[in-house]
Amino acid sequence: MVLVLLSACGQKLDKPDDYDFEVQNFTYTNQDGKSVSLKDLEGKVWIADFIFTNCETVCPPMTNHMSSLQDNMKEAGLENVEIVSFSVDPTVDKPATLKKFGQKFDADFSNWHFLTGYKQSEIEEFAKTSFKTIVQKPKDDDQVTHGTAFYLVDQEGIVRTRYDGVNRSNDADEKVIEDIKALQQ
Repeated sequence: MVLVLLSACGQKLDKPDDYDFEVQNFTYTNQDGKSVSLKDLEGKVWIADFIFTNCETVCPPMTNHMSSLQDNMKEAGLENVEIVSFSVDPTVDKPATLKKFGQKFDADFSNWHFLTGYKQSEIEEFAKTSFKTIVQKPKDDDQVTHGTAFYLVDQEGIVRTRYDGVNRSNDADEKVIEDIKALQQ
């Protein structure tokens, strides 16, 4: 038994490799009106999702779950990890609106960026190309159709896996943290 425990201590964690999607280059505006680009995230592991502030269904629980994940990552001592929430409704979600939304969920803006500053067509194409997910705003509706996953992106800007952002199990954050640690080793 002792040998099993000792050998497990030195074992490397398996890196997540469910996906191999390259995030396309971007430069967008965060909740403080500052530019955030793919280059700014280079060398860091990051978690991404797609939300909007006047969402009536999935975005509030997703953002609450992301806030919990942020707290758990800090508690686990993870450093050099960023969170990026892309607005899927950029005409409504201006920087100040995103900041107020993030504050409702106790977001720590030191490593969590709520991004906007692009056209609707641009975020729809970016989500499809980089994350293989849908973003679509119907013409006569203020609600936007979008994916609800959390995406794990490695230091080179490659999407490695995704997690359910809405229906989170008790150990969901533990799995994300384990995967982040594997990418950072």
